[in-house]
Amino acid sequence: MILETLVVGPLEVNCYLISEGPGYDALVIDPGDDGGTILERIRANRLTLKYILNTHGHFDHVGANRTLKEATGAKILIHEKDAPLLAMAGEHARSFGLMADPSPPADLFLKQQDRIEVGGLSLQVLATPGHSDGGVCLLMDKILFSGDTLFAGSIGRTDLPGGSFRRIMISIQEVVLPLDPSILIYPGHGPHTTIGKEKRTNPFLLELCKGFI
Repeated sequence: MILETLVVGPLEVNCYLISEGPGYDALVIDPGDDGGTILERIRANRLTLKYILNTHGHFDHVGANRTLKEATGAKILIHEKDAPLLAMAGEHARSFGLMADPSPPADLFLKQQDRIEVGGLSLQVLATPGHSDGGVCLLMDKILFSGDTLFAGSIGRTDLPGGSFRRIMISIQEVVLPLDPSILIYPGHGPHTTIGKEKRTNPFLLELCKGFI
């Protein structure tokens, strides 16, 4: 299996390239920038990109959608509640003093418990609003792609439009923490971790975790 982490853009987003292996169909999660670099890895592995999955619609996670879509024809997938943010990526980036291409519109909307299949791989959609209205995590076997819901030692910020501290904590408590502690967390920013480690050490979760440890 191919599972590459590409750190892209000025906000250092973790973009994930996933496939059964060289020459197979592939998907990419959160191509936030550096579309040329992502395309190089796709071509180097002789992959056919089928899906562009956005865990949410903030500019730093969707900035290379247009480049990949135009080069490969892959379908853009995002939760319906974050779909309006795709066209606003440039405006959102400028508020941070940065630049980003607005994304083409979504081809399909992600919904709770959807399964995204590529080759023999399957990712389950878990709705986790809080960082944004339409934030999702993606569960693939023993890996949770957590977007900006949960990080190593932290959680996603909730002070942007559509954010809610209460909702992100409910999402983590009801959706993430009941999962197997051995599951690896591949977050939208920063290093990998595990659900078990975050239960034990994440200062935002220690009170929540008392019911699950």
